[in-house]
Amino acid sequence: MSLLLTGGAVFLNGCFQNLDVAIDQGRIVSVSPSLPREGFSVIELHNQLIVPGFVDVHVHLREPGFSYKETIASGTAAAAAGGYTAVCAMPNLKPVPDSAENLRVQLDVIARDGKVHVYPYGAITRGEKGEELADLAAMAPDAAGFSDDGRGVQSDEMMRQAMVLAKSLDKPIVAHCEDESLLTKGWSVHDGDFARAHGLVGNRSESEWKQVERDIRLVRETGCRYHVCHISTKESVALVRSAKAEGLPVTCETGPHYLVMCDEDLLDEGRFRMNPPIRSAEDRDALIEGLLDGTVDCVATDHAPHSAEEKAKGLAGSLNGIVGLECAFPVLYTNLVQTGVVPLETILNALCVNPRRIFGLPGGEIAQGQPADLTVLDLDRPHVIDSNSFRSLGHATPFDGWAVSAAVAMTLCGGEIVYHDLRAQEEDL
Repeated sequence: MSLLLTGGAVFLNGCFQNLDVAIDQGRIVSVSPSLPREGFSVIELHNQLIVPGFVDVHVHLREPGFSYKETIASGTAAAAAGGYTAVCAMPNLKPVPDSAENLRVQLDVIARDGKVHVYPYGAITRGEKGEELADLAAMAPDAAGFSDDGRGVQSDEMMRQAMVLAKSLDKPIVAHCEDESLLTKGWSVHDGDFARAHGLVGNRSESEWKQVERDIRLVRETGCRYHVCHISTKESVALVRSAKAEGLPVTCETGPHYLVMCDEDLLDEGRFRMNPPIRSAEDRDALIEGLLDGTVDCVATDHAPHSAEEKAKGLAGSLNGIVGLECAFPVLYTNLVQTGVVPLETILNALCVNPRRIFGLPGGEIAQGQPADLTVLDLDRPHVIDSNSFRSLGHATPFDGWAVSAAVAMTLCGGEIVYHDLRAQEEDL
C-alpha cells in the first residue's frame, strides 16, 4: 500500500517539524514538505504528531499455555491500539521457552497471529526454576535477550554463569530483581504507610534493590549487557545511575503506574496489585527524576493480563499483574507532560528511541529507507479510560475511569494500518 501522511508534525532529530511522509512497500520513501500526492492514498492528519512506533520491552502475551488470559492475537491488537509497533514478550509460558524447540512453539504463533512485531525473550534457566541454565546459545538467534521474569535468579553463581554466556552471545540479561529471602510471605502491597494502615503484609524495597546491587557487581565482573525490569524504588534508581556513571553496560525500565501513582492512591481492588508493588511518593519522585536525567531508559507497561476471576479478590487475594498497553501514552501525556513535569520529547525517547537502541531493534527514525512503523498521536482528544473497550482479554488496570487528554489516532506497522481511532474520524465528520 502506498500512503501519504500529510498535515502532521514529524518527530525528527529530537524535535517536531511540519513534514509529509510517503510510504511504499512497507518503508518510508520520502520525508519532505509538500510531497506530491499522485499515486498515493492520502491521509490528512490535521496537525497530529507522527512519531516512530512505540516499543514495549516488557509484555506478557500468555500464549502458549495461558490463552484464557491473553493470546498473541489479542495482545498484539491491544499493542497496536496503544501505538506500539513492537513488543518484547516475556517467557513465563507453557512450555517455557528454555530451548530452541520450546521457543519455536511461540515463534510459530507469532508468525501466524501477530499484528505487530513481537520479539520474544528466552528464559535464563530451565523452566525458570533457577537451577540449571537454559539453552541460551540455541535460542540466541531468535531471542531479544534472556529473562526469568516473574522470578529473580536467586543464585549468585547461576546469574554469573548466565551473564558470562550471554556476553559471549552478545545478548542482554533482562532481570526481574527480587531477593526471595527478603520477602514476607503473603505480601500484597509496598511495605509502607498504606500496608500498616490497612493491616496488609508489605513487600520491602530491599527485596528489589538488593538484587539490583548484586547484579551490577556481576556486570562489573563479566561485562554483560544488563537491563533491569520494572524498577520501582529510589535505591534502584541510585544504583543504576551510579553504574552508568561508572561506564557499565546497565540500562533499566519503569512502568507508567510507578511514575504517576504511589501507595497512597491504592484501592483494595485486584487492579491495583502488581509485582513490584506501587511504592511510596518518594520512590515515585525518584523514578521521575531518573527519567529526566536519563537513568531510566525506557517506560514499559509490564502488560500482564489475568482472568476477571483471578483479579476479583482484592489486594490480598488477587494475582499480580495489570494491563496497560492501550492506555499508557494517554496516561503519561496527561499526568507528566501536560502538567509540565516531563517534556514530551523525553517520553517519546523512552517509548520509541531508547528501547530500539538498547535491544538493537529496527526502526526508530523517520527517514527514507526506514521501516514504516509509525504512530500518529492526537494531543487534543479528551476521553475517559474504559477498560471494557480494551482489545486485550485482560481488563484489570488501575487507570480505569481516569480522564485523559490525548490518544493514539493511528498505528502503522510495516506500512499497514493496524489501528485507526474511528471515533476521532467520526467526530471530525
